[in-house]
Amino acid sequence: MDSDGTQEARGTHANPVPRPAGPPEMPAAPPNGSTVPPRPTRAPGVPPMPDGSSFLTWLRTPRPEAPPGVWRFGHRPRPAEEPERTPGRQLVSGALIAFLVGWLIWSLLWNGYLGSWWLLPLYAMIPESWAEPHSFTAVVVVYAYYTLIALVIMVGVGRLGRWGEIWRRYGPPAWRRSVPEHQRPPAPPEDPAEWPALRAAGAVDVAERLAADARAGLMRDVDHARIARAWQGVRSGRHSLATFSGAVLKDGAAACLHPSGARDLPSRLARHDLLTGQVRLGTSADDPRNPYAYRGTGLALGPELLGTSLLAVGPAGSGKTGTVVRPLAESLCLHALAGRAAVVVVGAAGAGLGPVDAYDVVVRIGNQESEYDLDLYGGTGDPDEAAAVLAEALVGDLADPHPGSDSRRSTTVLAQLLGPFRAVHGRFPSVPELRQLLDGAPGPLAALRQGLQDAGQESLLRELDARERQMGQPGDVGGVLADRVALLDRPAFASFFDTSGTTRPFTLKALDHPVRVRIDLPERGHADASRMLARLVLAQFTASVAVREDRSLFACLLLDDATGVVTPEAVRGIQRLRSGNAGVVLTLRTLDDVPRPLRGPLLGATGCRMALAGLTPWDGQDFAEVWGKEWTEARDVTDRQIIAETPAGKAAHMLRRVITGKAPTARAVTVRQVERERWSASELAHAVPAGHAVLSLTDVKGEHAPPLLVDLRG
Repeated sequence: MDSDGTQEARGTHANPVPRPAGPPEMPAAPPNGSTVPPRPTRAPGVPPMPDGSSFLTWLRTPRPEAPPGVWRFGHRPRPAEEPERTPGRQLVSGALIAFLVGWLIWSLLWNGYLGSWWLLPLYAMIPESWAEPHSFTAVVVVYAYYTLIALVIMVGVGRLGRWGEIWRRYGPPAWRRSVPEHQRPPAPPEDPAEWPALRAAGAVDVAERLAADARAGLMRDVDHARIARAWQGVRSGRHSLATFSGAVLKDGAAACLHPSGARDLPSRLARHDLLTGQVRLGTSADDPRNPYAYRGTGLALGPELLGTSLLAVGPAGSGKTGTVVRPLAESLCLHALAGRAAVVVVGAAGAGLGPVDAYDVVVRIGNQESEYDLDLYGGTGDPDEAAAVLAEALVGDLADPHPGSDSRRSTTVLAQLLGPFRAVHGRFPSVPELRQLLDGAPGPLAALRQGLQDAGQESLLRELDARERQMGQPGDVGGVLADRVALLDRPAFASFFDTSGTTRPFTLKALDHPVRVRIDLPERGHADASRMLARLVLAQFTASVAVREDRSLFACLLLDDATGVVTPEAVRGIQRLRSGNAGVVLTLRTLDDVPRPLRGPLLGATGCRMALAGLTPWDGQDFAEVWGKEWTEARDVTDRQIIAETPAGKAAHMLRRVITGKAPTARAVTVRQVERERWSASELAHAVPAGHAVLSLTDVKGEHAPPLLVDLRG
């Protein structure tokens, strides 16, 4: 049985999209001939194989509910407000003074300076026969009474000096808290390894088979997530219980496999928790600007947060690809193997977006060895839809950047040519053919007209007549479109974007299935073409996810460099993704790569926003505006000089001034509530340490987290 959404992904011509064959990329050997230890294939917290106990420990670890962005694996919730904490110096000095006071009281009692009244209870309680001097009984009773009085004094001064807090802060309890792995949280009330949901539904034999595989070390975290996803399909009615049970009883933990047959990725660099769907990116810094509940906790993202889209801005070298895009791509590929997600990763060739074996489809545009091609028209058969997507890719960046503008004129021009061409040839034009039509070459237009006349397509003839009348007139966008198409009509792309059916084009219509796709753009020497292709993929993605049949499958597009991609139509498309269970991840070196009128709408359309270290102040100003202000407590301290009125007071003040060098003053503290920016532009530009970022989060349910200072190296 196929798990929910794990059918074969098919392209424009119903060609299956198998997992590409090819050896994984191997690192080069060191020049000095020394052996390099192999890269670990699993991060800490990921259940290894075949030790079943490690998998069961991972599975049984509690994952309590937490605010958005908190790494829930083994998380210990903290109070929402920071408890009042006495400074260590004040705490130690108070404890020492309390000890000295207790010692003084005991010394005064012992030496009789306070009288003998404190011995009256002793004399009243013991019989006279025990009071014989120097007897053993008298010595024991008297010294026991002395010990009791000393303990009473010690308890009193200990509570006064807060000795208990010193013990908890600096004693063995604090040492044990510094090693959290020695303190394991309690296990969940129901053992998830026994599959209680299956048992409650009557599938006891299926639960027993899965539990046995887990104990024997035959189950991975991906297997658990994949079978849980298939069980959701049974609960929703997409699959039958008999088919599911038969598949599990036959194959056990290997049931309901992904079409590629893979049960894990070749390697993992980040920490993943497929039970919650999270990937850990770093650690929330223990900084006063972070809410107390987040300080020191792991920072993680999952589909519930990526469903609102993510925008990461930071200069080159700030870690956008290595610490943000690569872990997210790895996590979504694992979700795809579990039948939960479809992912498309777009970046420059050699950008380090993961090995080839981690993807089902790798499209290397401009590389003649690429096994797959990219469908220029998005796999649609509607000329108007194809024209809209292609116009956005070709001239979307030339449209008026104000949010209300669009590229309808370019769409109309393309539709006037794509519709007649498809009616005559049964396919859309290739790149050279489209360029000739947009240039107004008489031969192709005449042949197209003759074909329409022979077919009796009167309505399409009128479309072609309108296109010929507009050619050469002022304001015609056909020449601009032809110039942009010419960027793709290059020898490097000669074997790409074929529409004859001889190649294997990939289309984003395949996002109905849990497919893993990587598209390498030809950055070197073809920067303009790369930006145009990135706009094409984004436009096709937003158009495809809106018409998906199975929206329970999360779809995500990761665009490693969104320079020149953000257009008015792209912003509108990103705003519609949340309702379609989809999201995008965009990275930018600077917000200057986005037209000024679109910066506010872009920041408003993305629910998760990240400002990495090295941001410019003018970029920080945009983030500061979108994050807004908050009420905070401001303390104003005023020192007022004390004026002595008596001769003795003046003499004391003069002596104090000679000793301290300062005039005697009285300090006045004023506390008031003021509204200040959560993070100012100056703080974002100069107060974010290297390897850190400020990240705000919003999930698909509307819950949000304020801007957090995150250590991406943790």
